[in-house]
Amino acid sequence: MAEKIKREKNTLGDYFAFGEVITYFFRKPDPNRKTTFNLRMMHGINKISIIMFLLGVIYLIAKRLF
Repeated sequence: MAEKIKREKNTLGDYFAFGEVITYFFRKPDPNRKTTFNLRMMHGINKISIIMFLLGVIYLIAKRLF
């Protein structure tokens, strides 16, 4: 029970863990999963939106610093 409570507590490192975001772009397709046109388009749009969001955040930080 105490372990469950410890796992639920978030640390600052949990909020800045971008490992899953980065691996999203470089993972291999699962050969056991059937891919359809809709699924490929959804993942493509997700990748574009993640890139646009990160570029926007970088722009805001650069604008604030310079």
